[in-house]
Amino acid sequence: MSAHERGTDAQRVGLDAPDWWIYKGTGRRIHDIDLAELLPPPPPWRDFRGGPLPVPDVPPDDDGEADRRLGPEIHLAESDVDAHELDVVNAALYLRRPLLLTGKPGVGKSSLAYRIARELRLGRVLRWSITSRTTLRSGLFDYDAIGRVQAAAAAQTRPGDAEESSIGDFVRLGPLGTAFLPAKLPRVLLVDELDKSESDLPNDLLSIFEDGEFVIPELARVRNHLREVSVHTNDLNGTATVVDGRVGCRAFPIVVITSNGEREFPPAFLRRVLQLEIKDLSIEQLAAMVANHLLDPQGEHRDRLVNEFIAKSRAEGGLPADRLLDAVYLATSGAYQPDDAAWPRLVDALWRRLVTGP
Repeated sequence: MSAHERGTDAQRVGLDAPDWWIYKGTGRRIHDIDLAELLPPPPPWRDFRGGPLPVPDVPPDDDGEADRRLGPEIHLAESDVDAHELDVVNAALYLRRPLLLTGKPGVGKSSLAYRIARELRLGRVLRWSITSRTTLRSGLFDYDAIGRVQAAAAAQTRPGDAEESSIGDFVRLGPLGTAFLPAKLPRVLLVDELDKSESDLPNDLLSIFEDGEFVIPELARVRNHLREVSVHTNDLNGTATVVDGRVGCRAFPIVVITSNGEREFPPAFLRRVLQLEIKDLSIEQLAAMVANHLLDPQGEHRDRLVNEFIAKSRAEGGLPADRLLDAVYLATSGAYQPDDAAWPRLVDALWRRLVTGP
């Protein structure tokens, strides 16, 4: 399906959006609506009962990353959003299942997590960037055993003297672990570029995706003496109470997993996620992206650059959308003028396909 056809389809559905859609895809925040009441109950097999709930039970404020990713303004209309994308995202919300996004680099896969968090008012996105060295435990928590020993030596304490009371100072939940803390509203977790991981990590994730909980062994060992322990979280200055060494969610997090298609995932993993391919952005979506970032509010160069970018992207087999933002910024910042003799060479250097060699 071409970009024009997708835009036409999205417009047709956008004028008559299904009632069951909670997420509309524009990034505009919902108002005067409690998402916890708007979401229907989970399926019985996805109903989790973790606790205790925090006080106050509100998501942490966004740290500014959403504005950097999406822009501070909202110019995307419902008619510009891919209807199939909305179907799959809303199905994931209803079913409490992770989303697996595939597509070429630069089409906006990771941005979807920030649009969901902004629109549904779910606060800061928890981002877990995957590398070839990433393990499940690194995403769940870190226990600084050496730091604890050093702190005990500095305080000249005897072994075991007030040992359990300070253990939480040396436990920090990772982005994955923080996402599964109990709360009334789900957190948004971005698992970025899972295809970079070692082969075992997707299967290692199945347990927490199915059970909605995990154990911190270092805290479980002291539960007979210290049931409740305050630990650090992945949020700035964030803390949480862990009971009996177990962390379990109440609202299953909105998990957005991205992949550039560099590897295949095992069937057991694919069976537990909803898959969505992110297509190239349409003309309307690219124009809205530029306007969101306020790089060319008058639109003097925007429309021409958008059309040139799309033509170049098709010729090169796909270009990352942020290269369009780079060009518009240079055209409107005073650094270069589009009528300069050097401008075509600069744009050609910016808009090159993402491969090396001839």
